[in-house]
Amino acid sequence: MIWLQLTANTGPAECCLGVRKALQRLLQEAAAMAVTVSVVEQVDGPIAGTLRSIVLQLDGEQGAQLARRWSGSLLWVCQSPYRAQVRRKNWFLQGAVWMPPQAPADDGAILYEATRASGPGGQHVNKTDSAVRATHVASGLSVKVQSQRSQHANKKLAAQLLASKLAGLMAAAHENSRSARHMQHHNAERGNAVRSFEGTGFIERG
Repeated sequence: MIWLQLTANTGPAECCLGVRKALQRLLQEAAAMAVTVSVVEQVDGPIAGTLRSIVLQLDGEQGAQLARRWSGSLLWVCQSPYRAQVRRKNWFLQGAVWMPPQAPADDGAILYEATRASGPGGQHVNKTDSAVRATHVASGLSVKVQSQRSQHANKKLAAQLLASKLAGLMAAAHENSRSARHMQHHNAERGNAVRSFEGTGFIERG
C-alpha cells in the first residue's frame, strides 16, 4: 500500500484539468498492472470536472512501481481549452509519493460523521454511498475519505490522513504551521519533467 498525490500546485484551471487527465491516464495504467486505486482525499478545481489535488491509495504488487512513474514534475503541452487568447501551452503538474502514516493509537480525540460521497468518477476509482468526515478535536483539522470499503476502513484511512496532516503541522510550525504535505502545492519544478504529455488526448511523448 502506498499513497500518491497528484496536484496542480498553485497553477491555473488548465493545470487542474491536467490533474484530471493525469488521473484518467493513471487509472488505465493501474488496470493494466492489476493495481487497485482508492481515493483518499480530493480537492476540486475552479471549473467543474477539474481537480486541484487528489490523494490516491495504490494497492497491489506493482503499486509502488506505478506510483514512482508518476512521482516528480509532470508536463502537459496543450493549447488552453478555457482561454483562446493565452499563448502559453506548457502546464506543469506534480506527483508526490509517500507511505501512509500509522493512525494515532488513541483516536478518541477524533470525531467521525457519515456524509455523502463524491468523486472524480471512473470505474477503477472506489466509490461508496457514504463517506466519512473525520475531525481532530484538538486542532480542528478535518478530512473527508471515501472508498468501496467498509465504514471501518474509511475511518482508518481518515485517521491516517489526519496523522499525516498533524505531522506536517508539527514539522512546519516555524513556517506558519503549514502542513509539510500540502507544501507540494508550491513545489512544482518547472522543466526536468519526469513524464510529458500533449494534446487534448493527453498522449505521452516518446
